[in-house]
Amino acid sequence: MKTAPDSKRWTHFHSALQLAISRSAHKWTYEDFQECFTLWCKEEPHGAEGIFNTVSRHMEDQIHQSCENLFKEFNVRDSINILHAVVSEARARKQRGEIHGKDVWRENLAPRAAVRARTVRVMESEVERIRAELQALEEENTALYARCKDNDDKQRAADAKTVELLDILDDVYAKWSQLPQDEIGVWALESAENVGLAQPP
Repeated sequence: MKTAPDSKRWTHFHSALQLAISRSAHKWTYEDFQECFTLWCKEEPHGAEGIFNTVSRHMEDQIHQSCENLFKEFNVRDSINILHAVVSEARARKQRGEIHGKDVWRENLAPRAAVRARTVRVMESEVERIRAELQALEEENTALYARCKDNDDKQRAADAKTVELLDILDDVYAKWSQLPQDEIGVWALESAENVGLAQPP
């Protein structure tokens, strides 16, 4: 994807910042360094100068990297480019005499009103998108609730059927327990003997 070229406003700002960083990093001269480490600089002049240059470059790189991180975090580059485009467009409108448009800045126009004029349409589309998502979620929740209710009804019916069968078993067992077990045993024994006698040898 081809990106738009940077604006002059950003280029000048970035160049001025780089110059300021370089000057601040090298503002501490080697003479100042020598005053702090006089003996060492006299004994090891080449090593001391190398350390001084290394520290200066490190400070410059560190400040530069910190600034770049801030630019990325707050989207400074794109914001300045947008500002430049807005200012350039306003100047072009003024030169063309277009000073009575609906979105043209006026002295009696409150900043909040200007911001609302540009953001309300964006917010309305966002609200519609969120409403559509909410509607889809509500429909999904309704379907899930109906499914859960159906499963619950089926479970209740199965539980009721189970209780009914258990009641029948309890009733059968109670009636079976009331029968004379001794007489049943004698009858079963006699029946078995009679069956045995009835079979041919």
